Amino acid sequence: MKKRSTVSLLAALLTATTVFAGCSSDNSNTKNAADANTGTNTATNAPAETADAKGDYTDYSKGFPEKVNLDIPVYERAFEGWNVTDNYYTRWIQKEFGDKYNVKVNFVPITRSSEVTDFEQLLASHKAPDLIFHYDMPQAIAYYGEDVLQELDYNEVEYYAPTYWKNMSETINQYGKVDGKNIFLFAARPAVDNFTTLIRKDWVEKVGMKVEDLTSLEKYNELLAKWKAAGLGTGAETLKKNFFNFNYAFRDWPVDEKERALYSDLSVADLTTPATEKYLRNLNYQYNNGLIDKEFYLRDDDAKTKAEFVAGKTGTYALYLASNTDAIDATLKNDPKAEFAILPPGAGVPEGNKPQGRAYWPFGFIMGVNYESSPEERAALYMYLEWMSQPDNLFFLQNGVEGQNYTLDADGIAVKTADFSGESVLSQNNNKDYWALVTETIQYADPAVNRKANIRLWAPPGREALVEDLLKYYDETAEFRTPDALYSVVLEKVNEYKADLNSLFQELYIKCALAPVDQFDATYEAAKKTYLDAGYQEILDEKQAAIDAGKYN
Repeated sequence: MKKRSTVSLLAALLTATTVFAGCSSDNSNTKNAADANTGTNTATNAPAETADAKGDYTDYSKGFPEKVNLDIPVYERAFEGWNVTDNYYTRWIQKEFGDKYNVKVNFVPITRSSEVTDFEQLLASHKAPDLIFHYDMPQAIAYYGEDVLQELDYNEVEYYAPTYWKNMSETINQYGKVDGKNIFLFAARPAVDNFTTLIRKDWVEKVGMKVEDLTSLEKYNELLAKWKAAGLGTGAETLKKNFFNFNYAFRDWPVDEKERALYSDLSVADLTTPATEKYLRNLNYQYNNGLIDKEFYLRDDDAKTKAEFVAGKTGTYALYLASNTDAIDATLKNDPKAEFAILPPGAGVPEGNKPQGRAYWPFGFIMGVNYESSPEERAALYMYLEWMSQPDNLFFLQNGVEGQNYTLDADGIAVKTADFSGESVLSQNNNKDYWALVTETIQYADPAVNRKANIRLWAPPGREALVEDLLKYYDETAEFRTPDALYSVVLEKVNEYKADLNSLFQELYIKCALAPVDQFDATYEAAKKTYLDAGYQEILDEKQAAIDAGKYN
């Protein structure tokens, strides 16, 4: 397993969301030693190690002469009955890739809801995987700032992973550099998204409204008030943590580029702008009028939020919709008359505003190589990306065994076998946590076929209309989705304060939400001051300096 230097450990302690126990500074037994006094990596991990003086790379196409341990992170989402480190597909990967190249593929579970904490703990205890990934650039930059990622030789990537490189080289060359160094690799991200919100259509109609009536936040609040009066339930709400994009619908349009760069940050919440004040004022209104889950601050993961929906306590549920999503069937067991629809995007938008949202960057996973991975482990990692980039291997991981998990239709689309529960059953998100290293979604060459495939991939049996609406709303709101700024320098103050501010934000925004209506203004003003004084002002100052220097795009 991997080791980490003392200096990098101290950096991790500053950024982790929990306090870790100290580790010995004696690195004499590390596989790839680092200078314990300076924290500087030795040359053993440099990309050139796999090349001779002419720049040629060692050919491992017939396998490594000595067994290589390749540690790959995989999200642990607590899917019932699913073992992320040992299942049909992890064993298949070992057989088809690992055994072929004399590589032992070890899957390292990373809790999806607390992934940064998990990675930091693994790094601090010298057990981090060869690949360090994240979906958002600010955190990826933070890992770079902690000095736990290797500088990469992109020619080496191309040598060991030519198919992967052909697919991703343009993106890697455009976005992979930090401080002029080659640091990141990426997975592809086609312009689609299956994140949406289900709403109980039968509840909507019971109070004399229609789903298509929900064209504004005001109409949505009216609906929630009618649900309350009818004794049906409330709207769902969850604890905001680790991912902060809650106030887009309350922002002005068109976007001010520099303001967007200053305040939009998935890793540090904005508490001080007019958009956040409007968001919190509405949340306070909903809470004080009993329109949302009264204990929303306890719903800190998907399982808890889903449980409220399934039990019929809430009438909305945000999720990544997939063909094997279990929320709908579970709800029907409790209420066989339940009906479902997609909540229109306008339902969260104040009248007069635009349905703004965060556009994804043109890549999925942002991936760096653990600075202590050996040259052989690094080569094995690139070979793994290459192997997974082969269409047949990728298709198998995404769909399973033909004739068991699926059959092929006339368009060549894999049609899932309903209620299949055999040994080769896919995870609840169609094994995405394995194949997301190379692409964010399943893709077919023909756009029309691809759209059909997405509907089948995301639609629970008989629920194709849900995905049709999801795609319709996605297309309708495309012009109002804009990406966050990408900074080309390390934001030291973000790394220093984000963990503490994340915790403080939860405390302060909940206090604002739960305050009596007549005390909201005073509570919010006090919260802003506390937040700014706790380090947020220093973050804004640092970002402004980077913006003024043009260190962002």
